[in-house]
Amino acid sequence: MNNFKEISPEVLRKNPFQLIGKDWMLITAGDENKVNTMTASWGGLGVMFGKNVAYILVRPQRYTKEFLDREDTFSLSFLDKSYRKTLNYLGSVTGRMEDKVEKSGLTLAWFDDTPYFGESTNVILCKKLFVQQLHGDGILDPKLKKTWYPNEDYHFLYIAEVTKVMKATR
Repeated sequence: MNNFKEISPEVLRKNPFQLIGKDWMLITAGDENKVNTMTASWGGLGVMFGKNVAYILVRPQRYTKEFLDREDTFSLSFLDKSYRKTLNYLGSVTGRMEDKVEKSGLTLAWFDDTPYFGESTNVILCKKLFVQQLHGDGILDPKLKKTWYPNEDYHFLYIAEVTKVMKATR
């Protein structure tokens, strides 16, 4: 398990297109009684409302959405390529049916009331600012709607303030 040091969001040197879109991330939320996580490859980092923010997208049927809606905070955990099988597992199995966090073999860690994973190379801690479901009439390219939403199960967009960025020390 890694130890972490806090870094300024402005000095995070990772390419977000690679980090999120190709390497993937774990979105994790919960409390001392129950935590759930999901693998995600949609999202981004930027500035909104005068704050450094992360945004994530979660389909309405995902179990993790219940945790995101209940809690004020969540984490984005980034793991190296050696955890690809674990990321695949965490993205394909629902936490409704089994304790996939425990089965993953990852070490659950906490910063204040926010869970994250100790094996991460980078962790972004987030405080929710905004949530809204996407709507089909807002998708301007009909091919996108057909490709990504044939069942019209439009993602929920969460925008959250980045409250802390942590980098693993080795």
